[in-house]
Amino acid sequence: MKEIRLYLLVELLWWAVTGVVVVAVMWPIWSAGVIWLFQTSNIFFIIALITLGRHIFALNTSLIGKKQILKAFILIALVPVVFAFISHLNEFMVYVEEHMWDQMTGHLPVSSKRNIESYMYNEMLFFSVGSILAAFGLAARLIMSLWTQYNSEKHKNYQHR
Repeated sequence: MKEIRLYLLVELLWWAVTGVVVVAVMWPIWSAGVIWLFQTSNIFFIIALITLGRHIFALNTSLIGKKQILKAFILIALVPVVFAFISHLNEFMVYVEEHMWDQMTGHLPVSSKRNIESYMYNEMLFFSVGSILAAFGLAARLIMSLWTQYNSEKHKNYQHR
């Protein structure tokens, strides 16, 4: 019981850190008064990168660390998630190429317009590509964890015969 409480506390702490990072990254966009059409996707990418990244490096210390079925389910669920990530990134790239930035930043003064456009483009690209790569990294990590745990249990069963 104490161990589960600790896992939940750590999980809650990570979600708090994620929330702070989301606000910190989005603050320049919000404070500039930009009509950010990709805000939901952007926030989702930030959360995904942090969450997937921490599970890559701290899988054994998370709630799913020893749960084989849950890890297998997450591994299978990562396939459509990666396609969704790529689709949202593609929507963003196509929109920027076809419509430019005028609809979102046209009301801003020219001096700040270029800076915020550059910031929005770069951070969206960073978090979206990072999320895609982290999804592949987590898939590899889950496969390794599933295989290691399966072999460990198989070896224990073999020794007891």
